[in-house]
Amino acid sequence: MRANEVLTVLETLTDADVPAWVVGGWGVEALAGRVTREHRDLDLAIRDDDLAEALAALGGLGFAVETDWLPTRVELGGGPGGWVDLHPLAFDAGGTGVLRGLDGVRFVYPSDQFTQGAIGGRVVQCISAALQRTFHEGYKPRPQDLHDLAVLDALG
Repeated sequence: MRANEVLTVLETLTDADVPAWVVGGWGVEALAGRVTREHRDLDLAIRDDDLAEALAALGGLGFAVETDWLPTRVELGGGPGGWVDLHPLAFDAGGTGVLRGLDGVRFVYPSDQFTQGAIGGRVVQCISAALQRTFHEGYKPRPQDLHDLAVLDALG
């Protein structure tokens, strides 16, 4: 997936009134403000209440569900440039999001860890470098994970 395709997806969701935060590899790129590697997919955190609207909006771009691992994620394929992984978060009144994982695991997105970055010169919503690092823990890192961690380390 290329930066222009990421922006098309984000613009489509914005037009559908679906807030989205860039996470995963493209989230690291947003924090860096530049593309540092190739990406198979785009990971987005969205409000769980917006999942149906997001699926409909992205369906208009040709995306369709290929992998349904809800409540954790739903992977869409068939659209421009690759795949989109939607991660639905339940938000509390204070703005903290929780992603329900498989087998009862929970991933917490504290309200103060949402920030902004840039992709293709456009400001996008994303998560902080600290939260990105947290989500890279607890598993054997792949080469792209090591790359992303090095990019985060260079940011300070």
